[in-house]
Amino acid sequence: MSGIHQMLLAAKGPPPPLTVDFLVIAGGGGGGTNIGWGAAGGGGAGGYQELTTQTLTAGTSYTTTIGGGGAASTNGTNSTFSSTTSTGGGKGGNAPTTASTSGNSGGSGGGGGGGTSGSGSGGAGTGGQGNAGGSSVGAASGFGRGGGGGGGASQTGFGATSGVGGAGGNGTASSITGSSVTRAGGGGGYGGSAGAALGGAGGGGNAGVAGSVNTGGGGGGDAGGGSGVVIIKYPDAYAISNPGGGLTYSTSSSGGFTVVTVTAGTGNLSWSA
Repeated sequence: MSGIHQMLLAAKGPPPPLTVDFLVIAGGGGGGTNIGWGAAGGGGAGGYQELTTQTLTAGTSYTTTIGGGGAASTNGTNSTFSSTTSTGGGKGGNAPTTASTSGNSGGSGGGGGGGTSGSGSGGAGTGGQGNAGGSSVGAASGFGRGGGGGGGASQTGFGATSGVGGAGGNGTASSITGSSVTRAGGGGGYGGSAGAALGGAGGGGNAGVAGSVNTGGGGGGDAGGGSGVVIIKYPDAYAISNPGGGLTYSTSSSGGFTVVTVTAGTGNLSWSA
């Protein structure tokens, strides 16, 4: 190393610790499928986990995966950063020409589907990641059926009432990017006479509408869930890389930190000073 390089390094000083905050959101569950004149449940939001002041090691590769949103009647898939995995959202219950059905469990659970009779329960959420879906209402007449809303990261999905679908539960707000953004809302359920219930704040789809991309929002009844996202905030003295490729990401600056938002793919992230 030349004398000039040594002087520059000494003037710069050692880098700060590689201490990061990160947000890991899985793909949202798809809403249930309407079969005949049914009332499909909304999909549950993808699991939501935000960790702060976590220490990483420069030069180490950290596995990163972005979960996809589930198609209608399909759970979302998991998202991972390092050793933290968030669980895909549960699908909403289908609306069959038989008795009501239950939503699936997941990061947040899907809402129950309204059939010809009975009540379908909402799927369970995963502790520390999300909430349960709402229950459905069955009825002999299609007008009286209602699908439950999918659970959101901060709120349980709403139960249906006669002819009215339940709204999706709200997501959770984070300021990791420098401004407050709500993500991981649950999808809205269908109602037999009242039509489409609203999705929860944070990308949850209204009944018949897909969850928003890269929010982990649950799909509304009869629609797909939104894909997940991983967001990491780290000191701007470090540079990030994706050894071997496979990830789609972008970076921005925020008050002495860099924020990387990973929106698709599977691969590794690594940092160097």
